[in-house]
Amino acid sequence: MSRTWLRHRVSQLELIEMAEQLLNDSFRLALVAAHDDKDSLRVVYLFLAGCPDRRVELECVVPVDNPSIRSLAYMSFPASRFEREMADLYGIRPVGHPKPRRLVRHAHWPDWHPMRADAGPAPEFADTGAFPFLNVEGPGVYEIPVGPIHAGLIEPGHFRFSVAGETVVRLKARLWFVHRGIEKLFHGRSAAGAVDLAERISGDTSAAHALAHSLAIEDALGIELPDEVHRLRALIVELERLYNHAADLGALANDIGYSIANAHALRIRERLLRLNATVTGHRLLRGAIHPGAVALQELPDTEEIRRLDAEVAELAALTLANAVAYDRFAGTAILRCEDAAALGCLGYVARASGLRTDARVEHPAVELPIAEISAPDGDVLARYTVRRDEFAASAALACHIVESHSGAIEHRVSADPTGTPGSGVGIVEGWRGTIVHRVEVDATNRITRAKIVDPSWFNWPALPVAMADTIVPDFPLANKSFNQSYAGNDL
Repeated sequence: MSRTWLRHRVSQLELIEMAEQLLNDSFRLALVAAHDDKDSLRVVYLFLAGCPDRRVELECVVPVDNPSIRSLAYMSFPASRFEREMADLYGIRPVGHPKPRRLVRHAHWPDWHPMRADAGPAPEFADTGAFPFLNVEGPGVYEIPVGPIHAGLIEPGHFRFSVAGETVVRLKARLWFVHRGIEKLFHGRSAAGAVDLAERISGDTSAAHALAHSLAIEDALGIELPDEVHRLRALIVELERLYNHAADLGALANDIGYSIANAHALRIRERLLRLNATVTGHRLLRGAIHPGAVALQELPDTEEIRRLDAEVAELAALTLANAVAYDRFAGTAILRCEDAAALGCLGYVARASGLRTDARVEHPAVELPIAEISAPDGDVLARYTVRRDEFAASAALACHIVESHSGAIEHRVSADPTGTPGSGVGIVEGWRGTIVHRVEVDATNRITRAKIVDPSWFNWPALPVAMADTIVPDFPLANKSFNQSYAGNDL
């Protein structure tokens, strides 16, 4: 595929100037990756723009004896969060950041930077008391703390509601209770032998993360694959999109008490999971995508996909025909287009607020007929209908790939580098949105750095914004309409 790929080593002053120019030219900051090179620290900023595919990396060296860098927070909200993460994990201070408080390391973490090469084992945690939440005060205002331990089988996150009557005045979401050190686990793994770890970054997005990792490794090693391989990989990612969107359509109905719709959605999801197992040997589509390889057991039954597509369309129509369901969805937890854009939202969250964003269109590995779907209103109803429409579009795309495919359904090439190993980037439109992996590979063909950005990183901050002026009883519904990954965020 045609793309423009530029890399620049810049000073801190040049970083500010070039970042401003790129953002003014409609690039987005997709990733910030710090590196510990032992004698110095490096920070890599990846900017992306689509149609046509353009990628620009800015690399800035930071001295170990003065680990600080000029902040980009004044021009980009995502930059402000990447910088806070970098400060926690690498000890690189963002100079000029308006709110440089901790993001990943909670207050009880010691002054220790786990991604540094000389970090050593974790010291003992400290007893620092409660997290200093901002207290919203006024007549009749009270607080409702929720989590981090929840009644359901979900991962931990803390939500602090400031409420007047039933209306949410302010919501603060606190994550990173299960930071697993995923990125450091990649270090030292062979370039061809780490996809199993990528598949476990966020379990419901196993295929898309495996693909993003594989594309990054192939980019770093100079491996090129034929279009037939990219099409089969795209098929696998579309199958992942199908079962997750079907489950979400049911879960949203369930959150307003329409349990019969959820029961039917779960039945459809189960049939899709069984289809996955037939196609790849694994219900969550693991083991089918590797660097330099794709392996299917058989192609999916397109008639089954079309039957399930018709059932999902009927299910969605019945749900939205229910007056209670429609009333609860419409106008609830609105995320306005300008807010979604400022926060850098991705995937169905962005598209439901009227933004056009889809890595399959902007950064394609192969040309495919992608239906661009969006909705203008930014409410729960929009996030529901975007999922509904994306299910139909993915079903049609999967059938197109299967029916236009000829030849083998397994392809493997050597994962040995064709030149000097270096850095590589993989970009994939997962079912939640755009996933970006960046890797660096050394001369021994081992990974020295892996940086992963799940779309949940960008979308989690949008939930509190959408909850403003929403009533507390609608929080479970609003939260499910976003349905972000704790695991994908808490790497």
